[in-house]
Amino acid sequence: MFYARPRTPDIRDLELIEAAGHIARIAIERHRSQEALRTALDEIKNSETKLRQVIDTIPTLAWCNLPAGPVEFLSKPWHQYTGLSPEESLGWGWQAAFHPEDIPRLMERWRELLVSGEPGEIEARLRRRDGAYRWFLIRHEPFRDESGKITRWYGTSTDIEALKQTQEKLREEERELRQITDAIPQTIVVLDPSGAPIYANQATLDYTGLTAKDVVAPTFRERIFHPDDLESLQGERVTALARGLPFEVEQRALRKDGQYRWFLIRYNPLLDERGNVIRWYETGTDIEHRKQAENKLRQDERELRQLIDFLPQHVLVLDKDGALLQANKTMLDYKGCTLEEMKGGGTSERIKRDIHPDDLDKVQDERNAGLSRGMPFEMEKRLLGKDGQFRWFLFRYNPVFTESGDIVRWFATATDIEDRKQAEDRMRNEAVALREQIDRDSMFEDIVGSSEVLGKVLRQIAKVAPSDSTVLILGETGTGKELIARAIHKRSKRADRAFIGVNCAAIPPSLIASELFGHEKGAFTGATQRRLGRFESANGGTIFLDEIGDLPPEIQVALLRVLQEREIERVGSSRSIPVDVRVLAATYRDLSALVDEGKFREDLLYRLNVVPIEVPPLRDRMADIPLLVEYFIDRFGKRAGKKFRAIDRRSLKAFQAYGWPGNVRELQNVIERAVILSEGETFSVDDTWLKRELRSSPKRAATLNGALQKQEKELIEAALAECQGRIAGRSGAATKLGLPSRTLDSKIKRLKINVYRFKGSHKS
Repeated sequence: MFYARPRTPDIRDLELIEAAGHIARIAIERHRSQEALRTALDEIKNSETKLRQVIDTIPTLAWCNLPAGPVEFLSKPWHQYTGLSPEESLGWGWQAAFHPEDIPRLMERWRELLVSGEPGEIEARLRRRDGAYRWFLIRHEPFRDESGKITRWYGTSTDIEALKQTQEKLREEERELRQITDAIPQTIVVLDPSGAPIYANQATLDYTGLTAKDVVAPTFRERIFHPDDLESLQGERVTALARGLPFEVEQRALRKDGQYRWFLIRYNPLLDERGNVIRWYETGTDIEHRKQAENKLRQDERELRQLIDFLPQHVLVLDKDGALLQANKTMLDYKGCTLEEMKGGGTSERIKRDIHPDDLDKVQDERNAGLSRGMPFEMEKRLLGKDGQFRWFLFRYNPVFTESGDIVRWFATATDIEDRKQAEDRMRNEAVALREQIDRDSMFEDIVGSSEVLGKVLRQIAKVAPSDSTVLILGETGTGKELIARAIHKRSKRADRAFIGVNCAAIPPSLIASELFGHEKGAFTGATQRRLGRFESANGGTIFLDEIGDLPPEIQVALLRVLQEREIERVGSSRSIPVDVRVLAATYRDLSALVDEGKFREDLLYRLNVVPIEVPPLRDRMADIPLLVEYFIDRFGKRAGKKFRAIDRRSLKAFQAYGWPGNVRELQNVIERAVILSEGETFSVDDTWLKRELRSSPKRAATLNGALQKQEKELIEAALAECQGRIAGRSGAATKLGLPSRTLDSKIKRLKINVYRFKGSHKS
């Protein structure tokens, strides 16, 4: 088999082959480009669809315009809000959704943006599908390609109806505020943070004759304020504005008639949340009359100065705050100072130097109070003289007012009252001495008498009163044990504090704990709130426990704790309350006998019986009866509106012959009854009231009485000796004699039998 030999390709063949390959490559590349273009277009279309879906989902009104201006696309919320379909809105159909009055302004602004190619915004009213118009803020933003050419315009519309309503309300409030400000007769100017005026009210314009435009001009201050004041206050004003705090100045302002008048100008800043000044409010008050008054006052002062220098009194002129401005020659001579050295008197430093240290606090308080009230006042104080001695002066202060009622000055006069003060001190000392003399004499408040037995008691009171010791007052009923307790209290260091008396026999046993120590709310039925007891009420003072022998045993324990620990517990509480109380106790009973009977705690008796005082019965102080009769007649006579000039001698003898088992209380009752029933100016008593005890023969009665008392005393002493001094109980003398222990105790005291000498004795 033969094969044909292949032909070697020539140059032409190669060129054809190369051309065919190039054409093939071009065909392939073109195919690829078309595929890529189709793919890109599909992607753009998909992206645009997704973008539109996103825009339609966003709850805002959005759109897209072509470079020339017509609308190409409007978001779904826009169509839903306006109710217009895409066909009705595209191109220039969107204008139908806007308020007709806003269309010209809206289109003019849109054309400006198309020409400038810059972003922009405008406010216009857009109609809702229900026909209502609402304000929207419309923003336009151009979109450019890589070469900077605008290919689209994008925009949004934001509902600002609420904002517009708020702005309108603010504008209305501002109009009302300006109307109010213009109606105020005071001049008002609003300044920016630097102090430049931006507004003035009608009163300012009427006063100055300027226009609102003149007010905001840079030369406003130079036009209305006096040149001398501008120069002197410029630096002060700049400094005050920089501080950002309220301040005030006085300046002369030019009136439209060419006259200057004085004004008090107050500046108040308006601050933002960070404390920065955003406005200054300046108010001006006409004080021309006040200034004229001050000028006149200065002229009058020169004349007054010449007059007051000749007055013998000290005369001072003070400013409205009380600082010394002027003093007459009399004052300067007393102080040994010049006026310049005296200036500033009234300050705390000068007051401390010039006023006696003991008067300092009182003087400062009274002076400050008087100056603040703005009314005439006076005070007494000791003033230091040039000789280094203090003398008493009566200072009188009187204010001086302007026509508007403002205080501009105080005038004060000081009158030397040293002699009067010394005389008052002498009288006071004499009164104290007289009182002490009266107290030393037989009168202790209502304790009346001059007998030796009573004098002994009063001397005991005088000795024990200054101490804080517990006192046990013993005596029969009606002898005046509470009067003794009050006398002790009034002569103690607790005299200015409470004296609380408690009759232990008059309080039911179930209530005495609550009465003495108080109770908490709910401590028992009926305890609806906390109540303080007598001990707490007497804290710092004295408590008087009358009829101490009648205390129940459980209360005796609590009282013992008070005396030992100086603390109590309220009923219903476990908390201890400290108390500072002096205890005075009294009884007519024999506490020792009660101890023997187991009715009274022996340790409590020891605590109470620190200082015993025995009050004598009235029958042992018959010498006091005339004094007591006079005292009670005067007391009850004043109460009944009667005055007795004499006492019936027979009645007085009857009083002295009577045994008075009820003691002073019985005497008091008899005299009160007699005062009520007596007629005329002579006091007398019906004999039948005392007939049971009156003796027909005083001498015989006295003899018989003495013999009986002696016999009775011997019997009692024999019984006491046999019972070793014991009174109560089965083995006591009272049982042996067939008497109640209380009766025997009374007889022992009346017969003045010393029980203690029988203690420990025994029958041989």
